[in-house]
Amino acid sequence: MLTLRWFFGDKEDLSDAHMIRREVFMDEQGVSEADELDGTDNACIHLVAYEGETPISTGRIMITRDDFIIGRVATIKSCRGRGIATGVMQALIDACVTMGGERQILHAQTHARSFYEKLGFTAYGEEFDDAGIPHIAMEHFGTERTCKKHASG
Repeated sequence: MLTLRWFFGDKEDLSDAHMIRREVFMDEQGVSEADELDGTDNACIHLVAYEGETPISTGRIMITRDDFIIGRVATIKSCRGRGIATGVMQALIDACVTMGGERQILHAQTHARSFYEKLGFTAYGEEFDDAGIPHIAMEHFGTERTCKKHASG
């Protein structure tokens, strides 16, 4: 059974989220530990998806003065292609909207651009390098109605 659990970075153990990110970003993609564990986790709200007791997917929300930033979305390789990341993203978007963030932004690896476009994100600006990987900034204007539409469709 798949379950989602929220973690607040400054109050809870983030080892499950870090384990997924280490496997996906550091081990698979070669991102350095310094780039991946960037020192901002304690200021973020994290979501981890579990299959039984096993952590399999994660993402986080950083709220700044002006933005709701979704990031560090990752699913372990053996669980990809099952819609788990879509569910994690929808939960992150819904949480942003619930907290008043009608605009959500993220920096997508360019190979994942179409995944985020299917969730209603639109690219803006120029492609840029982040930790040696090409990225593009993307934004989503979510409301309660659009989030529910995405969740059911």
